[in-house]
Amino acid sequence: MDLCNSNDIKALLGRHGFRFSKSMGQNFLIQGWVPQDIADASGADQTCGVLEIGPGIGPLTVQLAQRAGKVAAIELDRDLLPILAETLSPFDNVTVIPGDAMKLDLAALAAEQFPGLTPVACANLPYNITTPVITALIEAGCFASITMMIQREVAKRICASPGTADYGAFSLFCQYHTVPEYLFEVPPDCFLPAPKVTSAVIRLVPRTEPVQTLASEELFFQVVRASFAQRRKTLLNGLSAAFGDRLGKDALRQAITLAGLPEGVRGERLGIPEFARLAHAIQSLMG
Repeated sequence: MDLCNSNDIKALLGRHGFRFSKSMGQNFLIQGWVPQDIADASGADQTCGVLEIGPGIGPLTVQLAQRAGKVAAIELDRDLLPILAETLSPFDNVTVIPGDAMKLDLAALAAEQFPGLTPVACANLPYNITTPVITALIEAGCFASITMMIQREVAKRICASPGTADYGAFSLFCQYHTVPEYLFEVPPDCFLPAPKVTSAVIRLVPRTEPVQTLASEELFFQVVRASFAQRRKTLLNGLSAAFGDRLGKDALRQAITLAGLPEGVRGERLGIPEFARLAHAIQSLMG
């Protein structure tokens, strides 16, 4: 059975009486090069345990199982479990875990499933859970790499540079914790049913050392979020909306000056070093 052949897929789904769920963002791959290239990009080998989220009918799972020491695949849709039992039956190094990845302790799961192996994450993510899943994988703090196929627009946001239209708070979050790499794009006609958008594959490699020394990581990200909450407003106005109950506008204006930034600058122009200086200046004025 070819899990990327549309006729084989339709026959498989028909045998199990499966119907696509729009709410779960289900789009199954029908081009074999895609799961092969994603699995290659993950760098998985026999020393790795791979956590996959949303295996679908298993085309990427199969490719990962052929490379990795162990694969643990989390699937929310229980209607897919009997299908996965069939498609993954040749592989004794795959465990399918029914459940919602957003409600699981991913670090604990990786430790339980991959003793003695290097945990990595790899998935073809449903578009509607992309940001929270990537956030959870980064915050788990245990994955040597995170390789994901996601909506192209989100991939561009994650990899965006300061001053570009795609750049935002999520860009900074991902770039502070990891080194993102935009790998390749996957057109809509590679899926059944075909989505209305293009997908892209990215790889995030967690940083071994902080990209920037911070007095308070929590305050740093508060400043970042405040700066992007109202993109069309100046940095001063954005900060006033978030910190106005603690610092007046004159004090925030002083913080911007102390950080070596022009008063009229917008948050989208700032990189991690500039935000770090600004957060430090705000903290010093708050006492």
